[in-house]
Amino acid sequence: MSKTASPDLNATLYDMRYARSRDDLWSMLNELYGDHPGYGAFTKDLDAALRRAWRARPADLKLLDLKRDLEPDWFQRPDMAGYVFYTDRFCGTLKALPDRLDYLSDLGVSYIHLMPLLKPRPAPNDGGYSVMDYGRVDPRLGSMADLEAATAACRARGISVCVDMVLNHTAREHAWAKKARAGDPTYADYYLMFEDDTLPRAYEETLVEVFPDDAPGSFTWDEESARWVWTTFNSHQWDLNWANPRVFLEMTKIMLALANRGVDILRFDAVAFMWKRMGTRCQSEPECHMILQALRAACRIVAPGVIHLEEAIVSPAEMLPYLGRGRHDGKEGNLAYHNSLMVQVWSALASRDTELMTHVMASHFPPVLTNATYATYLRCHDDIGWAVTDEDAAAVGLSGPAHRAFLSDFYEGVFPGSFSRGALFQHNPDTGDKRISGTLASLAGVERALETNDAEALDRAVDRILMGHALIASTGGIPLIYMGDEIALLNDYGYLDVPEHAHDSRWLHRPRMDWDRAAQATEDPRSLPGRVWHGLRHILARRAATPELHGAHPTEVLRTGNRALFAVARRAPWGSVICLYNFTEHWTAVPRAWAAGQGMVEGREILSDALLDPAEAEIVLPPHARAWLR
Repeated sequence: MSKTASPDLNATLYDMRYARSRDDLWSMLNELYGDHPGYGAFTKDLDAALRRAWRARPADLKLLDLKRDLEPDWFQRPDMAGYVFYTDRFCGTLKALPDRLDYLSDLGVSYIHLMPLLKPRPAPNDGGYSVMDYGRVDPRLGSMADLEAATAACRARGISVCVDMVLNHTAREHAWAKKARAGDPTYADYYLMFEDDTLPRAYEETLVEVFPDDAPGSFTWDEESARWVWTTFNSHQWDLNWANPRVFLEMTKIMLALANRGVDILRFDAVAFMWKRMGTRCQSEPECHMILQALRAACRIVAPGVIHLEEAIVSPAEMLPYLGRGRHDGKEGNLAYHNSLMVQVWSALASRDTELMTHVMASHFPPVLTNATYATYLRCHDDIGWAVTDEDAAAVGLSGPAHRAFLSDFYEGVFPGSFSRGALFQHNPDTGDKRISGTLASLAGVERALETNDAEALDRAVDRILMGHALIASTGGIPLIYMGDEIALLNDYGYLDVPEHAHDSRWLHRPRMDWDRAAQATEDPRSLPGRVWHGLRHILARRAATPELHGAHPTEVLRTGNRALFAVARRAPWGSVICLYNFTEHWTAVPRAWAAGQGMVEGREILSDALLDPAEAEIVLPPHARAWLR
């Protein structure tokens, strides 16, 4: 399709896309809003908004839509690898981003996530997730025109761009909230506002506090409107009333406007909290999935080349529906964070025992997903919450509370023999919940090894980092690298000197990019940052060249009988790749006959391109080994 395509062809293509997704859209909206008195007007306005967004969609993006319609597995392919960063901390501004794309391409990155980009309220703003204007970029970072230029530069390099869109709430300074506070009933209905605390108290009987230290409770008294306002996260973040169809309409228009700026992946923030129901936790209610299916259907009509990443840091049973289950199978999110995998990696590294990890991964996660995959990661911008259930712990002979406390103490660095340097986040003495902050390198042992000048401990720490990245690159999904992890950036204790950050230990693992260290990494493979950078670059290159790691091929968790090892098989139609990971500092082995029984035929290790000696009865694995066996 070109700029000279006839209007009739444009109209026909739109009609075809609309017909494809009509039922997925309207079946959900009829059920959600059909009884609302404004539903008739809403349906007309939504239909008009979709057509306007289609007419405004640039021709080159419509061409990309067609390409991805023909290649719907584009995001599941093994050459997809992500990199996540705050723009200001990575390159300063959006205008500076194109100059850093060579660095990312050289590493093997084909997907970047620009952390909260839309205009937030002044600090405190929850790291940018308290948005006061969805139509503007944070002026410190640039403009919408700069975003459009940056996405175009990325697109020319084959790099997809992910941008955050907060669905659950806006900042209290948002234009809608200002009108609500001024008494406009139309906009008051965009939020959840109460004249007295009768209903808030009733809801809070079953709600779970998200930030008990900094923002206790789930409601805030607003003096200007003389109303209680639902504020799940912070007093400045006002929850939207998704039971109002006008909220769906407004957010759909925002979604499509971002898509038309060249955004490829929309990360929907805080999706689990969107629907409120008395007597529940108000998390992951069925209506959340109906809303998300309808949003995806609207996007497939106007911008089908755009996919959705749904941020729901919840238990496995709650997380999987965000990738589509039951009536929503194949119709909801395309990506969701594999929080459980991240937690289990750290758990197994601390305990040197993979039994819990094997149980969780085998029991809760299906081998394959419909038109969806995981976003796998070791670290992100957030803290680590030890999402280990009492039931899963008991299944392998552990106490859930005791194991969670052990993990917090271990990664804080106070447990005897710990290799980690971390910090507590949001310790709740009533529940015993202690979450952890820290960079990947500091949690993995680099910081402590450097402090003690222990060369062997440093080797082990680097191996932990590379083993973890090999694991997230092979278990199904898109591996995401958090900025600085590729050069082993350490904890940034300077956050304590920044007043708006000092209260929040998560800034410990949000350092600014060290470009001198990055230059050293790329130029000197023997340096500490170079060992990590070149090791990770090699892993991503081997992943891209291994078609068995395509996200649509089943992932089977294997049992080796050796609690030091975690093992998975990737089952492609033409054969298997067996992936083995040693979570201990000791040499170990598996029988070659075991690997052959799991489908290893050639006996070639993909990461080293070495052929195993057929005369050896065992496959010997060094400390923190990572092996992909074909």
